[in-house]
Amino acid sequence: MTTPATAHDTVLHYIHDPLCGWCYGAAPLVAAARAVLPVQAHGGGMMAGRNRRRVDAQLRDYVMPHDHRIAQMTGQAFGEDYFNGLLKDTEAVFDSAPPIAAVLAVQSIQGVAAGLDMLAAIQRAHYQQGRRISEVSTLTELAQALGIDAATFAAELQRVEQEELDNHIAASRELLNYVGGRGFPTFILQRGDTLEVLDAGRWLGQVEQWAAYLREETGTSSTTLPAQESTPLQCDVQTGRCD
Repeated sequence: MTTPATAHDTVLHYIHDPLCGWCYGAAPLVAAARAVLPVQAHGGGMMAGRNRRRVDAQLRDYVMPHDHRIAQMTGQAFGEDYFNGLLKDTEAVFDSAPPIAAVLAVQSIQGVAAGLDMLAAIQRAHYQQGRRISEVSTLTELAQALGIDAATFAAELQRVEQEELDNHIAASRELLNYVGGRGFPTFILQRGDTLEVLDAGRWLGQVEQWAAYLREETGTSSTTLPAQESTPLQCDVQTGRCD
């Protein structure tokens, strides 16, 4: 496959899913990276299509211990409205496709940075506020909070869902496979036409060290950091399991 940016670019590619707990855990890393270099989000569709799930006791019992672990390791807050609201709402459906489409729609309207802002807002709405992020009404409210007219957002969301979404998810999966990635989140540093998977798991909960590492890798810092090994902390791309 061709590299996803032009040959002179230095870009951090972020393969994610809005319903991936580890991606929410990595949200501070994304925010810190944005202050160092351009970041491009790629939605992987972990719970899209036939993988979408209605909330039930089995889903709740599975995700809760993982979410508590993510909170402990990253410092990210999971709200009571999520644990004791959304995860008990048996009418709610976890579907990655609508929030990914919403990120793309906002990106189309206001640019890449706004798309990343939308993704962060979607994650907060889900994991902190316990809102149904797969519903258009919720996504519209989040877009409006970013200053986007509801009608403009609705029209662009519809266009993305009809013309762009499936290809975007497929391309995200292709990029993940190309670099040998196995799950979400995966961070890929592109320098020119070279792609390098970064071991972001070692930096979870260590935002300042992560930013220093990126500055070193991109040549904006002279600080050399020691190499470390870590266990991958991701949601599996095939099963959606967030171990």
